[in-house]
Amino acid sequence: MTRTLRIGIAGLDDMKARTLRIARGEEKPGPSDPTVWFPSTESFARILSATNRAMLCTIAEREPGSIEELAEMTGRAKSNLSRTMKTMIDYGIVRMERSGRKLAPKLNYDCVSLELRLAEPRARVAEPEGDRP
Repeated sequence: MTRTLRIGIAGLDDMKARTLRIARGEEKPGPSDPTVWFPSTESFARILSATNRAMLCTIAEREPGSIEELAEMTGRAKSNLSRTMKTMIDYGIVRMERSGRKLAPKLNYDCVSLELRLAEPRARVAEPEGDRP
């Protein structure tokens, strides 16, 4: 079974407005709505760059037992990798599981689905009652 992370792109003001609509009961999140939001396409692209996607594949395929092992497998500096992993943990893409005395990185999802709205939907204007044929 494929586990898919649904991602949306929305600025801080848009996310605040959406959260308030939900809190007021004016909007109800649907089952296919994004569960993780990035503030911009640039931040999304930075986190899921080709290098980082290759790292995620390494985690899935080779199952490193620690960040140190992952650094060796990917040829990345441990300090750089630790910062990247923290960000991915914050977004829910990966988690760290105890493996003996160390923490091992594990994927939370197999796939990412991005929803990117290009324009706001137009509000439909209701015709006045007297103007209908």
